[in-house]
Amino acid sequence: MTAAAEPAPSRLVADVDGVPMSALLAEAPRPRAVIVALHGGATTSAYFDAPNRPRLSLLRTGAALGFTVLALDRPGYGASSVRPERMTTAEERVDLADAAVDRFLASRPRGAGVLLMGHSLGCELAVRMAAGERVRDLLGLEISGTGRHYRPAAAEILTGRFRDGSSPASRASGVHDLVWGGDGLYPERIASEAGVLVPGPPHEGSVARSWPHDFPAVAARVRVPVHYTLAEHEGVWRSGPAGLADVTAMFTAAPRVTAEEQAGGGHNLSLGLSAMAYHLRVLAFAEECALARERSDRRRPSERVRTVGEEAPR
Repeated sequence: MTAAAEPAPSRLVADVDGVPMSALLAEAPRPRAVIVALHGGATTSAYFDAPNRPRLSLLRTGAALGFTVLALDRPGYGASSVRPERMTTAEERVDLADAAVDRFLASRPRGAGVLLMGHSLGCELAVRMAAGERVRDLLGLEISGTGRHYRPAAAEILTGRFRDGSSPASRASGVHDLVWGGDGLYPERIASEAGVLVPGPPHEGSVARSWPHDFPAVAARVRVPVHYTLAEHEGVWRSGPAGLADVTAMFTAAPRVTAEEQAGGGHNLSLGLSAMAYHLRVLAFAEECALARERSDRRRPSERVRTVGEEAPR
């Protein structure tokens, strides 16, 4: 079955300690693994299901290839936007997201486990979740649209706008050019189509200001494999070999860190013309993580039968 033939994702809403949390779900009957995808600023879970373009949809492509994909509306977006007072701190947002994932996946098979995937400001939440210990069966972490250093033009525009709490995906021309710039990178009019752009919550301005400074300390606590994708035409973060090195160097406790540049991609990789290529890379990484988990599980029985005090095989 192709991505275009996959049924439309389901819309889910669950109560999480008095906060309604929403998501889009595309299920595989017997999933290889589950991808939990976290969108960036000023958009929603619809970012991962490109409107009227099923071939570009992560949800449909993932399900067609045997992966369940849960695209969560981050705290402050979707149904949760009615309770902004419950998500003013990073800890509150992580708790809400962790609990929502557990709620949505409670009765659903996870296959080999869960891969967290974050884009842009969604990387802040994804990395913090990966650094914690609440995501059950965590396989790995995929991030894109983030970095350690803003490009000079981006720093000037974003720092000025964030002082008054504005969203990084504002339709103002300067910000629009940063995240949607580049001729021939996106389908025509996709940025203006229903469900793609929405107002961001008040707390996102402070998140965007602080994340480049907080990123290294949080990344150093991640202990699962990490894959970083940098768009060839990234307009917000430092790009090229220096940009790749900036991010990979921060994940000092991860057992494996890989980084790649996505040819023909702009900041919004999952809505660009190269989205299919990017999503296939993400799913390949998920498959690698699932294989690693299976190898680890096969080794565990022999480790359990060792007697107390017996030296482990070298």
